[in-house]
Amino acid sequence: MSKVLVIGAGGVGSVAVHKMAMNSNIFSDITLASRRIEKCDATAESVKARTGVTIATAQVDADDIDATAALIARVQPKLVVNLALPYQDLAIMEACLKTGVHYMDTANYEPRDEAKFEYHWQWAYQDRFREAGLTALLGSGFDPGVTSVFATYLKKHYLDTIETLDILDCNGGDHGQHFATNFNPEINIREVTAVARHWENGAWVETPPLSHKQSFDFEQVGVKNMYLMYHEELESLKTHLPEIRRIRFWMTFGDAYLKHLEVLQNVGMTRIDPVLYEGKEIIPLQFLKAVLPEPASLGVTTKGKTNIGDIATGTKDGVQKTFYIWNVCDHEEAYAETGNQAVSYTTGVPAMIGAAMLLTGAWGGAGVFNMEQFDPDPFMAMLNEHGLPWQVKELDAPLAF
Repeated sequence: MSKVLVIGAGGVGSVAVHKMAMNSNIFSDITLASRRIEKCDATAESVKARTGVTIATAQVDADDIDATAALIARVQPKLVVNLALPYQDLAIMEACLKTGVHYMDTANYEPRDEAKFEYHWQWAYQDRFREAGLTALLGSGFDPGVTSVFATYLKKHYLDTIETLDILDCNGGDHGQHFATNFNPEINIREVTAVARHWENGAWVETPPLSHKQSFDFEQVGVKNMYLMYHEELESLKTHLPEIRRIRFWMTFGDAYLKHLEVLQNVGMTRIDPVLYEGKEIIPLQFLKAVLPEPASLGVTTKGKTNIGDIATGTKDGVQKTFYIWNVCDHEEAYAETGNQAVSYTTGVPAMIGAAMLLTGAWGGAGVFNMEQFDPDPFMAMLNEHGLPWQVKELDAPLAF
């Protein structure tokens, strides 16, 4: 049994600590910390009511390395699970190095002043974590995270090599709002409005945001339009599975969401550079975040399902084959279990499982690692056991697009 410190009390943090409390044989002591301790306390009350487990709470500014290190020193966890904002990844990694504690997150670092999603900032910590004898596990959410493990599971059990890989992320849920995002609005909109990139024949191919659309029939959701985007697991998978010739990421969006987003872009509300308003500098996107519905508040009204998976084409014993592996998650079932909708659930559960992999010794090592560098089997087994069951089937042919 091990102590764990979770930093970040949004929907993902809430799901993660609920699921950790349900696995007290692994997580003996849980502390949830955030800049706003009242959010931690509300989650702690929910955890107590739903599971009977008492978790500790704390207040911390995760941008402050010394303050975070002081909290780590006080809590004495074996692992810090970073579920805060991606901007804070490096500061929390520094605090872990300062205190000699293992580190894990669900999303790669990005600078506040540029929507740039790359791993090089965190990969640069490889030598420092290795020399300290510490593990840093990057991207233990769903995408990135489960989608990377899906790929290595297919390669281990179904394919000798993977030549093309498509990651398909569909949220078929309806929250009843005219416009809202199912996770942090600032991060969501930065991601969606960034230049699309995919890896093909040894080089990055860039296209304008949301300019490449395809339709796909998602099981238990139906036919949805999905758009080519960049996502950080493309960078790590093409690095650690170098035989991949092409890798792409697709996400579904409804017409109403895209129309609202277009208007917001046209009037400058998605800008991430400061503007002067009444003598003060504000970031338009951060102001927009403040007036949009809080994602954690959407769980009570959200209905429908998510469907996220990988389609991989490669060879097995010299014969070309295509396999599809995916998970379907129900928003209402996720809310009934943890008080959070499925988008938070599908990230928070893998965060708990990734932490379990490190705490039990199923995964480990000195250095900085991505999910696909470890044995997929124990992680895949826990997905089935803890609310995210998956399916795999062979397709008749590769994707036609």
